[in-house]
Amino acid sequence: MAKIEPGALIAHMRLDELLAELQVRLEAVLATRDRVYALLNAVVAVGGDLDLETVLRRIVEAATALVDATYGALGVAGEQSTLVQFVPVGLSEEEIARIEHWPHGLGLLGLLIKEPQTLRLAHISDHPASYGFPPGHPPMGSFLGVPVRVREEVFGNLYLTEKRGGGEFDAEDEAMVTALASAAGVAIENARLYEETRRREMWLQASAEVTTSLLSGVEPHEVLVLIARRAREMVGADVVAVLLPDEGGRVLRVLIADGEGCDQVARAEALIADSLAGRAFTSGEPLMVTDPCEAEVSIVIAGYVSLGPVAEVPIGASGGVRGVLSLGKRSGRIPFNRDELRTLHSFAGQAAIALELAESRMDTERLSLLEDRDRIAKDLHDVVIQRLFAVAMTLMSTVRLIERPEVSSRVRNSIDELDGTIRQIRCTVFALQASPQEEDLGLRARIVDLVQGARGHLGFMPGLDMGGRLDSEVPPRTAEHLLAALREALSNVVRHAEASKVDVSVDAGRGRLVLTVVDNGVGLPAEGGGSGLRNLRERAERLGGSFAVGCRSEGGTRLVWSVPLRGEGRSARLSADRRRSGR
Repeated sequence: MAKIEPGALIAHMRLDELLAELQVRLEAVLATRDRVYALLNAVVAVGGDLDLETVLRRIVEAATALVDATYGALGVAGEQSTLVQFVPVGLSEEEIARIEHWPHGLGLLGLLIKEPQTLRLAHISDHPASYGFPPGHPPMGSFLGVPVRVREEVFGNLYLTEKRGGGEFDAEDEAMVTALASAAGVAIENARLYEETRRREMWLQASAEVTTSLLSGVEPHEVLVLIARRAREMVGADVVAVLLPDEGGRVLRVLIADGEGCDQVARAEALIADSLAGRAFTSGEPLMVTDPCEAEVSIVIAGYVSLGPVAEVPIGASGGVRGVLSLGKRSGRIPFNRDELRTLHSFAGQAAIALELAESRMDTERLSLLEDRDRIAKDLHDVVIQRLFAVAMTLMSTVRLIERPEVSSRVRNSIDELDGTIRQIRCTVFALQASPQEEDLGLRARIVDLVQGARGHLGFMPGLDMGGRLDSEVPPRTAEHLLAALREALSNVVRHAEASKVDVSVDAGRGRLVLTVVDNGVGLPAEGGGSGLRNLRERAERLGGSFAVGCRSEGGTRLVWSVPLRGEGRSARLSADRRRSGR
């Protein structure tokens, strides 16, 4: 066995040390190469999508994988150093459900928003700004926070905690995440530009579609449905509602709802004075909140659907707001931004045009209807009534020349029929000259409803003759007594008369209001009337009028309820005006 010289042995040992050191450095180089490859793959993954919400989640997933962190999150910074969105990774659904609330931007997270600088800690609790965790939050030790900038703007921060194996994040981890955050800023900017371009394209298409619908005469309700749907698609909202004020101007009610939970939202309403939609309605400026639970006033649609960000956009400009477009996103989604609100406000202006066109169209149709009614009333009064009156006068002059009594009787009956026809036409003329609002709410319409309502009890339709300006000449108190008297008279016929024919006449001429009800029934009972007839007499006497009821010679009963009208001077003036105008 050859003897090794001491010098050779030392040289051999040095060579082993150099080889070992070289191997360590090669392994470090390989590890660095692998991490660089991982960083490049992460950058490619982050920039491989243009949907902003998908991009944010990929950023967090890539960062946690890059530094071997157990938990990761991206907090989107809002106004006043708050977190408007929190994208977590590493927590199961059960763990998320146990957390009482997401971070609001206080403590250490708030510090990174106010002072956007890289922060690396061995233990989170060691930092003086540490605020602790909300109830249900899993424990976390090591921490690495890196700001994410989009150009010069701080978009938010990457938060990485609990390095696997119990170690701490080192300087190399910090460098990797910082490089990824730079690439993430570019990816976020690209996603924002894409969203803005897509939103503008949708806005142009939707505007053209709405304009075409308005010009083609589509019903305003359908145009509002189209506007609501396109607005929801434009900003990616989950639910949208169109709210309009009621007649009193105190309550906003949902007219149209589209999207998630629209059936429940369609029943929503809120006071204008105590709701976010009401504030947008009164101010004429779009408003938004990131969490309905933290809003100072009620959110109309949030009471029916579980939502996160909510936007309230007035329909119309300040001073002429006609309603509110209310949009909501599910909890956890990115809030609406100012650009989206401006676009929505501009788009909602077309809804105001739709409502204005609808009102103008209704006014035009109403004016046309009133003109037609006035023309028909004039023709009836000036032509038809005059000719019928001339025929009746001719027949009256002919009666004296008729020798046979039966023929004379027939002619007189024909004259009576002509008189009745003239009264009916005059009644129609008065109805045509009344405005639609007076017709809907006036005494004439209520009398018709009451007589028609008796049809089901009688088995036939009673005859009805109305004369005079019942809607304008009869005071409200007298009108209520008249309706009560008519109701009682018809009730008596139904219960006691056993009639097959009933004629009702209401006339407001010569300063008196006269109600006459005639039937062909069995007549009055021998013992006289009951409390119903007594009530009718008391009502008439209370108004200074009279009441009479008796049996007819040809069978049946005749009831006459008559009271004086107040404001006879006004009636005389109207009659004089009509005579002067030839009507």
